[in-house]
Amino acid sequence: MNPRLLKLVLRTKRVTDWVTAKALFAVLSILRFLPPEKGLELADRFTRTLGPLTPRHKLALHNLRRAFPEKDEAWIEKTARANWGHMGRLAAEFVFLDDLFDFDVDNPDAGRVEVKGQEIFEDFSERKGPFIFFTGHTGSFELLPIGAAAYGFEFTALFRQPNNRYVAERVQAARRTAGGHLVPSKAGAAWTLAGILDKGGSVGMLTDQKFKKGQKTTFFGLPCKTSPLLPKLARQYDAEVYPARSIRLENGRYRLELFPPITLPRREDGEIDLNASCQALNDIVEGWVREYPEQWMWFHDRWNQKKLLR
Repeated sequence: MNPRLLKLVLRTKRVTDWVTAKALFAVLSILRFLPPEKGLELADRFTRTLGPLTPRHKLALHNLRRAFPEKDEAWIEKTARANWGHMGRLAAEFVFLDDLFDFDVDNPDAGRVEVKGQEIFEDFSERKGPFIFFTGHTGSFELLPIGAAAYGFEFTALFRQPNNRYVAERVQAARRTAGGHLVPSKAGAAWTLAGILDKGGSVGMLTDQKFKKGQKTTFFGLPCKTSPLLPKLARQYDAEVYPARSIRLENGRYRLELFPPITLPRREDGEIDLNASCQALNDIVEGWVREYPEQWMWFHDRWNQKKLLR
């Protein structure tokens, strides 16, 4: 591309990103004046209306049809629209995180957040790692590190920054305030996580992200590539691996679930099998998504299909 044209394109993108970010921040600022329940409900209704009007809705429908070929069009459309509602709630939850997370370790049944697997959290206080936690883009996954902090347990999470640089800066600042340390998914991130595990610390990561140079796996029986970082780190540091997820329940409630450690598949020589392990991680997250399909990000280009819909 002509250097001058490229410069113009990049400048235009920066301006567009800035305008988009300012609009988003303005909406979130308005939500701050509402009670959490009202704010989340408004965000849900807004994105259920706006989401289907965006190009990403076409990708969401396409992904749902491929993942659930047995479902009819009414179910596909209903699930996609419900998914937009959950995405609206996810964005608005950044505003209300301090109010929403009312879990009390000493009185676990009193608030809107419930925790399954408390005994595992309590066990961590008596042992040293290294530990690796993984989850998927399901429910209010941002609550997971806050839930761990309620037990005095802290870990460093690997996350993918939003493409919009202005949104990325605000999101990272909000996440840091709400729940522990963060490492952006870019060059050098693996070394940072490795250093933490080497000292007996704990790290967390999302394993259902699009990855261009990964292991050949399937998700919902459809081919995709998965990052081998988690099994590589587990193999190098002999770290225990724990699945964890968040679920949005009815009546504005949440459930955080921490599961017992899984055993990653191994080769005949005893070493962790990277490809089989990546597939095992995908299978676990797929099971979660099948249980609550409306709570996963269907507009996410997990299978690299967006280019086929242009």
